[in-house]
Amino acid sequence: MNSWISWGIVLIPLLFIIAMSYYSRRYIRSVADYLVAGRVAGRYVISVADMTAGLSAFTLVAMCEVSYNTGFAMAFWNNILFPLGIFLSLTGFITYRFRETCALSGGQFLELRYSRKLRIFATVIRVFAEILTNCIGPAVAVRFLIYLLGLPLYFTVCGFRFSTFVVLLIGLLGLALFVILTGGRISLIVTDCLQGLLSYPIFVIFFVFVLTSFSWTGEVIPVMSDRGAGESFLNPYDVHNLRDFNMFSLFAAVIGSFFGRGLWLGNDTSGCGRTPHEQKMSGMLGQWRTGFSALFCLTLVIAVITVMNHANFTGKAHEVRVSLTQQAAQELPISSTLRSGITDSVRKLSPVKHKIGQDTPLTREKNLDTPYLNTVHNVLKEKSSAQKEGNFMFQNFRSLYNQMMLPVVMRHLLPPALTALLVLLIIMLVISTDDSRIFNSAAAIIQDLVIPFCKKPLTLTQHVRLLKFMTVVVTGIFFAGSLFMAQLDFLNLFMVIAISIWGAGAGCVVLFGLYSRRGTTAGAFTALILGGGLSAGGMLLQRNWASVVYPFLAEMGWAEGIGGFLETVSAPFNPWIVWSMDPVKFPINSVEIAFIAMLTANIGYWVVSLLTCRDPFNLERLLHRGKYNLNPEKIEIKEKFTWKKLLDFLLSITPDYTRSDKVIAWSVMIYSIIYTFVISFVGVVLLNIFGLWEKEWWTWYFLVNSLIIPAILAVITTVWFFIGGVADLRRLFKDLKLRKINELDNGMVEGNVSLADKAAFEEKDEQK
Repeated sequence: MNSWISWGIVLIPLLFIIAMSYYSRRYIRSVADYLVAGRVAGRYVISVADMTAGLSAFTLVAMCEVSYNTGFAMAFWNNILFPLGIFLSLTGFITYRFRETCALSGGQFLELRYSRKLRIFATVIRVFAEILTNCIGPAVAVRFLIYLLGLPLYFTVCGFRFSTFVVLLIGLLGLALFVILTGGRISLIVTDCLQGLLSYPIFVIFFVFVLTSFSWTGEVIPVMSDRGAGESFLNPYDVHNLRDFNMFSLFAAVIGSFFGRGLWLGNDTSGCGRTPHEQKMSGMLGQWRTGFSALFCLTLVIAVITVMNHANFTGKAHEVRVSLTQQAAQELPISSTLRSGITDSVRKLSPVKHKIGQDTPLTREKNLDTPYLNTVHNVLKEKSSAQKEGNFMFQNFRSLYNQMMLPVVMRHLLPPALTALLVLLIIMLVISTDDSRIFNSAAAIIQDLVIPFCKKPLTLTQHVRLLKFMTVVVTGIFFAGSLFMAQLDFLNLFMVIAISIWGAGAGCVVLFGLYSRRGTTAGAFTALILGGGLSAGGMLLQRNWASVVYPFLAEMGWAEGIGGFLETVSAPFNPWIVWSMDPVKFPINSVEIAFIAMLTANIGYWVVSLLTCRDPFNLERLLHRGKYNLNPEKIEIKEKFTWKKLLDFLLSITPDYTRSDKVIAWSVMIYSIIYTFVISFVGVVLLNIFGLWEKEWWTWYFLVNSLIIPAILAVITTVWFFIGGVADLRRLFKDLKLRKINELDNGMVEGNVSLADKAAFEEKDEQK
């Protein structure tokens, strides 16, 4: 990236995004504007903004980690999630009802539905889990840029030595902070939408580059086919030996999709839609949006797997592994002598030219990375002061090695112009994800830990100043977390266990709070305590296993006995759940811990709720239905599920659907349900059951279904969403100027009723 063209590719779009962020500040006229964009955002703005906020550098690296270990095979079974995701989007499950509450935050909803004490208690857990989950995101992104560009860890200016990591971290977090402080949620949703529209053509460019750089039949498929029994990258019926990312993780994802849908409601874009219907439509459009970003991730994964495992790239793969090892070793808190020992030992390794079809197929335990990882592990164990220290350092090294493989491969593969595009994309993703997550946490703290204690409403200036001050504080926490937190597991698994501290209990609290009259405050407290406690305990065991817990068990002579107990307990669930003693990694993975915590929390919620429920809760008042409907534009929907209206129910077509809305609903149904699920999944399963499917057909199945058809839809989506996004942005600014301001719409609650609705509801109640 030494040419002015490369710098122009990066800087010009960023300057435009910063300018639009500054422009958005003029539309802040109320607290609701700052927190939820005045509740006037359209479906395309929300959908595109959510795509950008969701596809972070963290997500990109995490998906590469997973796919590098599982290939395409598990993706076939993930099709089970398609009809479920479509059903939840079409019906607006949870999101529609939450938008009906008009809550400015998730905590405000909890006070409206349960109590103020629960609002405060839950917010503490939520903010802790949210910051813990997200604060390492900037660190992953900064490392991605350092490894991608091959930057030194330190540089000198005027005789002063600076850390490249720290300087980049300050710069990227500074950009995110600027976007937040200029216009709050309005600025976030506008800039995220613009970044999403800019990202779409970048996705297409990378797709074309990768597909033209590798031979599908000569390089990609041979690599994917070269796997040991039970670990196939192509055959979904031969994956029984996969660990961490297997059929049980899919089962947990199915169950979690119901309870996880409402975890972050209120402190994201879930309250920004013009109406509950518009909010639901944004989720429906998200099905197209998600497929597009997934195609981009899959494209990069294909490049990584092929380069690192095909004989045609043996020399390049060796360069990548040596470079990756050297850079990862530089980050370990070890002596320079030990670091040099690692580097020298790895450099002595000869490139391994693996001959597909002649040599033994690769496995999770024995693959082309194994000699490099084993060499590093042996050096750390031999030259560290204690074996437990060597195991801990290796755990840290292995995480860095797995995470940073993608940027190092891209550095050795991409031409300068594409490297510049990837740098631009990563910076945009950092801004869009970090600003949203910092803002979400800061807003939750002020709205749910400060506002409930205010005796009277704050002025707009006071309220916004508090939000901005807390934004700066949370940014500082993200900075500190990125500097000092060591991540010792796959990013996906870390994210699962960190979210579970909040989500294991909150899932049922939110879901049944919106759909049941019998849930009680006591039940909600029970769920949060059980779910959070089990998840936090599991995380502590994971993080201290190699350095403290296992050495203690071994010293006491308990390791073998506990290992036998774990194997006995998990035996009925083999091969999907295998709990075996390991000195480096905790035997129970994050998905299993989170599932146990979620199951326990749900049982606790209902047992305690049924024991303590005295009177059914007034859901009509909470959801602004019936006589409590204060919005003349809102169309009342009677949720009667009859056989006559079964099709409309499946499509969730209601009186507020326009003709174009019905076209979108039907298109989503035809592609996602009829084609993707019924034909491409159920049909293929039936062919396999009756022995009519040849194993060789999986090659073309994934080419057509995972690449070609999604690529065609991606091109259509690029044009469609660009037009819709620009139109929605123009309407957003227009509606923000014209909308009626309610100064009491600030998140305060009195007697389980929003202060903004209190007078109107009292008048309605008097009209009985």
